[in-house]
Amino acid sequence: MGLKPRIETAFERLLFQSRWLMAPFYVGLALALAMLLAVFVAELFYYVPQAFVIGERMDSNDAILAVLTLVDLSLAGNLLLIVMFSGYENFVSKLDLDGETDRPPWMGTVDFSGLKMKLIASIVAISGIQLLKVFMNIGKPGYPLDEAAMMWGVIIHLTFVVSGVLLALMDWLTAKTDKH
Repeated sequence: MGLKPRIETAFERLLFQSRWLMAPFYVGLALALAMLLAVFVAELFYYVPQAFVIGERMDSNDAILAVLTLVDLSLAGNLLLIVMFSGYENFVSKLDLDGETDRPPWMGTVDFSGLKMKLIASIVAISGIQLLKVFMNIGKPGYPLDEAAMMWGVIIHLTFVVSGVLLALMDWLTAKTDKH
C-alpha cells in the first residue's frame, strides 16, 4: 500500500468525521425549541385570563387571533423538531432508539427532499397564519390599514407558495428521470 492511499484514506475519514461539527447546531435548535415553548406559555398565560374576564373580555375575533398565534408557535416548534431529527439522521448519525415506543413513524424515513418539502409547507402555513391575523385586524381600532404592508405580505406569501410548488415539481421531475 503506497503513501497516496493512506493520505487519501486519512483525508476521507477526516471529512467523514467532520459531520459531527453539525451536532452543536442541533443542540442550538433544541434550545430554540425551549425558547419557543417559553413564548408559547407566556402567550397562553396572556390570553387565557382575557377569555374569562367579565365585562371587557375578548370577542370571537380576538379568540381566533389568540388561537392562531398559538397554532403559529406550534407549527414553528414542529418545524424545529422535523429539522432537528431529520437533519441529524440525514447528516450526522442515526438515532439509536431501539425499543422506544413513542418514536414517530416518519423518523428515519424523511430524506433531504422530504425535509425540504416539509420545511416549505410549514413556512407556507406560518406565512398564511400571519397573513390571516393581519386581515382579521382590518378595521379594528389601533390597527391602521397599511395597504403597502398588506400587499407585501400577500406577495411574500404567494412567493412561498410558488416556491413550494416549484420545489415539488422539481422533485417530481427528478424522480421521473433515470439516474445516471
